[in-house]
Amino acid sequence: MSDRCALPDAPPPSTPPPSAAPTAPQWRRSSRSTGMNNCVETAQLADALLAVRDSKDVGRPPLRFSAAAWTTFVDGLGRRGAGPGHVS
Repeated sequence: MSDRCALPDAPPPSTPPPSAAPTAPQWRRSSRSTGMNNCVETAQLADALLAVRDSKDVGRPPLRFSAAAWTTFVDGLGRRGAGPGHVS
């Protein structure tokens, strides 16, 4: 057998230090939530995004928003009747 096909000794794969390991999001539920799980949960992500998920289906991937997009969305909720074509 030829030595041409032998692979050189590769260094062992490195493991990230514990501080660099991703952490699980800390999900928060609204204080106005009922005990029936009819709400959404939010979590701050490491990349400055906000994750939002349905508390009844936590296995699905969460939606991710930038801070600006989330603020615009929440501000829009405060305006009754706001939406496409809305005139103040």
